Amino acid sequence: MPKIKYSNEFKLKVIKSYLKSSDGFKTVAKSFGIIHPSIVYEWVKRYQEHGEEGLLKGNAKKYDGNFKIKVVEYMHNNHLSLTETAVHFRLANHSVVGDWERIYNEKGPQALFEERRGKHMKMHSVQTKAAMSASLCTKEELIAENKQFRMENAYLKKLNALVQERIQRENGKK
Repeated sequence: MPKIKYSNEFKLKVIKSYLKSSDGFKTVAKSFGIIHPSIVYEWVKRYQEHGEEGLLKGNAKKYDGNFKIKVVEYMHNNHLSLTETAVHFRLANHSVVGDWERIYNEKGPQALFEERRGKHMKMHSVQTKAAMSASLCTKEELIAENKQFRMENAYLKKLNALVQERIQRENGKK
């Protein structure tokens, strides 16, 4: 679906309409023919935090790992949404904050220092075959590891059940 571009004058008109009325984001969005009310919400938040300047979109920038970590940790510490965080740091799109948060949670803060833009080089067929044979020998390792995790999980469930039983018994005595 192509992304619709709105002029700054149009955005300002929508924002002022929202701020003057008691209507919600949905109603204002509908009256101006905007499909998603979240667009109006983001415009209003940008306007409230940064004024008209907040509505201007700059070119895509390259951010360093320290900045990305700062953004994700600020969002977590202040319990902000992706949109609120993007507005606060004047990021063009809230989805970039979501990407950074996912990487931060899955791979750790240090992963945010890795460059992810650009084309990825394709492996040669010889390298691909070697990688496939390496993955076959790790398949058995993965199965064994999975089995180990299942045993640990079963043990922890049993332990939890025993603890809950003990708590109920102690509560019954009081």
